Amino acid sequence: MKKVIITAKKENLEKIEPILKDVFHFLKEEEDLVRITIYLHDERLDDLISKLHDTVDQRYKESMIEVFTPDFIISSALKRAEKKIEKPKEKTPVEKLIYSTKPHLRLDIGKIALTSVAGIIALTGLFMNNVAIIIGAMLLSPLLGPIYAFAINTAVGRARDAFKSIGNLGILLLMVIVLSYLTTLSISPFIELSLTQEILARMSSSFIYILMALLLGFASILALSKGISESIAGVAIAAALLPPAVVTGILFFLYPPRAINCLTLTLENVLGLMAGSLSATLLLDIGPRKYYERVVARKFIARTFLVLIILLALLFAFSLLL
Repeated sequence: MKKVIITAKKENLEKIEPILKDVFHFLKEEEDLVRITIYLHDERLDDLISKLHDTVDQRYKESMIEVFTPDFIISSALKRAEKKIEKPKEKTPVEKLIYSTKPHLRLDIGKIALTSVAGIIALTGLFMNNVAIIIGAMLLSPLLGPIYAFAINTAVGRARDAFKSIGNLGILLLMVIVLSYLTTLSISPFIELSLTQEILARMSSSFIYILMALLLGFASILALSKGISESIAGVAIAAALLPPAVVTGILFFLYPPRAINCLTLTLENVLGLMAGSLSATLLLDIGPRKYYERVVARKFIARTFLVLIILLALLFAFSLLL
């Protein structure tokens, strides 16, 4: 259940009133403003926001649309009103999706520290050939955020934020590679290091890994849009990115000639995840509400897809030559 509060100029009321016929609401007039409180099920929120975009004049600073999620509501009248209305297909409002990407558009000490710890734990699991430890590292890794922010911001045509997300992901992965290299360098004089089965499994590229990355990227955005826990979806992304990045750092010290293979695998996974996540935004019809903004966004998505496919093809061809 959602609670929507609309504050608008009184002259907007005539346009808003047709929308109010199908929703449970209260109306209060305050001087030259009108305040409308609406209660409706989550499934109807996106449709309501679309209608309000066309009716509430946003040129006035007083105009505002606020959305809340009450803990619970006790109202027999509301229950009766909602039973009479057919529920549409559930769709998360694009404004909520855009807002949810904001924390992932900046790097802070917390994300850097968490990624560093996850990288060291993954390195330990790889050298111990322990899958459970590697999975534990994936649970800590915050690598899902930049992929998610890239997909949503590309879908709505926000190129600057999309590129910022790619930059953040690149910095985090580069940090994991460098940290893995330095850690391997530091412990090698004290511990005899060997290439375990978990490390060997990530030393060569394959088309199946690209396909896996595409599916994981698609599934993660689909899961997040349906309210599935971010930590669960994050494990899927980390599975494709964290271990290969750590192995790349390890190999740059222990076996430099094969490090390029693992780096290629890491880059293929990154591009595959990005392409898969963009595919999910198209299926979910995520995009701007205004027609001209949607046209611009579609062009941006098409160009981005083209670049991703070309880069994936080049990387795959390069991996066959290694």
